[in-house]
Order: sequence, then structure tokens, then C-alpha cells
Amino acid sequence: MHKETLEDIGEKELINRLGKFMPKNQVSDDCALIKSKNENLLVNTDSLVENVHFNDITICPQDLGWKAVVSNISDLLSSGSKKTIGITISLILPARTEWIWVEELYKGINKALKKYGGIILGGDCSKGGEKIISVTAFGIQGELELRRNACKSGDIILTTGIHGLSKLGFLIQNKFNFDNQFSLDERLINKSIEHFCRPKVYPNFLNNLLKSRSNKKIRRIGCTDSSDGLFQALQDLSIASNCKAIINYEQMPKDKDWPKGDKWDEYYLFGGEDYELVFSLPKKWAKSLSRLDKDIYEIGFFADGEPSIEFKNNKKNKLFNKMPFKHF
Repeated sequence: MHKETLEDIGEKELINRLGKFMPKNQVSDDCALIKSKNENLLVNTDSLVENVHFNDITICPQDLGWKAVVSNISDLLSSGSKKTIGITISLILPARTEWIWVEELYKGINKALKKYGGIILGGDCSKGGEKIISVTAFGIQGELELRRNACKSGDIILTTGIHGLSKLGFLIQNKFNFDNQFSLDERLINKSIEHFCRPKVYPNFLNNLLKSRSNKKIRRIGCTDSSDGLFQALQDLSIASNCKAIINYEQMPKDKDWPKGDKWDEYYLFGGEDYELVFSLPKKWAKSLSRLDKDIYEIGFFADGEPSIEFKNNKKNKLFNKMPFKHF
């Protein structure tokens, strides 16, 4: 008799099943919330595994350290963290690993913390067959609670920036053989490599949300990040909030030199590791935020209906038949 494997059930089902061992709704968002008498804490853990998320060809150790921090801060921000307290770092490394590699890794970690806040609080080291960097980040919950299950029908769907660039950077770093019928613009090549190796987050995002909010009674909004791709982010919001996402293909922000075609739309929707925020707001708030922050783009809206994603232009819906990134 066939026994279920993680490849059979996939990451989302694995998390759902693990959630049965935890308090209710503990796995509904990337971050865990710890309530206290003063300020509530947000806790997030992300791991980077050699030959799954990185190798020595695609990224240098200093960039890897930067990325290990940013991936965690992105999750904290997507839950409404107003300040990063610090991180702990767990390293699993082969005994043959050179010290210079570890030193460069920590230089990148410290550069990211210097830019976005927080300190190294501690960690753990162990020997293993391949390199694994696991970072746990601690943040302080801000005035606004950002949660995947807080989207509402009629809300405008927005994103903080352009998707697909990190995927392109990854392909370029891996010497991927693109179609010879076109050549990539050198500016786009450099920009994509930078997005893959040194992704950025938006520390002013929460302040701009508060500045543009006219109804002070609203304390919760729907939000996640696109670490697993724009499609997965929209799907997570749709399922958690029990509503349908309607996306306007023409409004999706793309680099001016981004090639056309279904394959490039797939890179855009399913690429991952862009760490852009994907969120929803009431229409009036969305318009006000878009005027205040020119890096915010409206890409659609939520409507009543079964949790799903569709384009306003139905001819583009075939793109959603593709599979998002799989962890197993």
C-alpha cells in the first residue's frame, strides 16, 4: 500500500495538518502573534537550504546573509510589524565549510539589520551534510493588524511593486538559455540580478498606510507577501478571506523592458522571492494611499464568491492552470 509522502500532499496541506497540533488559527499567517501586557510580539522563521534555495553559483554568501534577513522582515511587515527587535540564527554546515564563507554570510546579515533594524540575539550551530540557514525574527505588532483573512468583498487589491524580477535574476545567475529570438536589455538584467541577490522591503509602508487612513476605526486589513509568487499570495488571501480575487491584467506593474508572452507571464505570476506586499483596502483608502505612495499599484479587487483567482480578461485565465512553486 502506498504511503503518503510530503511530495503527495504538498506544503500547504502539510502546514494544515501540523496546525492540528497547535492553537486554533496559529498557522493562518506566516508570523505568530504573542500577546503581552504592553506591546504584542510577532515571530517569524524562514529557512534557506542549499541546492533548494541557493548554491555557490547563484548567490554569494554576503548576499545570502542579506536575503536571509530580508525574507523574515518581509513576513513581519506583512503582519503589521512596526519595529524589528532582532533575530536568532541557526546554522547547519558541513565540516569542510571555509570560515571565510561564514564570515561573509554574517557581514550580509549585519548589513541588512543595519538598514532595516534589529540585532543578532543568538542562535545555534550544528554539523550537517549541506548548508542550511534558519533565521527567526522578532518584531513588535503595530497599530494596524495585517492578516491574510482580513480581505473583504469590494476591497481593492494592491501591491508594492513589480513581480518576476527575482525569478529572472535567478535564471540569469543559473546561465539559463533564453530564446535566441530576443535579447534582454542590460538594464533589466542588472536590475533582476539585484532583485534576486539583494531584495528590498518597504519600512515606510505602515506609516503610509496610517497617513492615508481616513476611517480610524479600521484596525485590520488583508495582507501577505509574494515570497512564493504573486499567484500564491493572491490565492492565500482569497482562501483565508473566503472571497474571489478579480485581477486586471493590464494593471499589473511590469518593467518597461519586460518581454511579452505566456512564458514571461508565468515568470511574473509564479516566480517568487520578490518579497513585495500584496494587500487589500477599501476603495477610498486605496485611492488615498496610491496618491501618497507612487510605488503602490492597484491590480484588481475582491468580490463575493468561492475562493479563486480570475482575470477580468477571461482569455488570460489559462495562465492560472500553471503550478506555483512547490517546496516538496
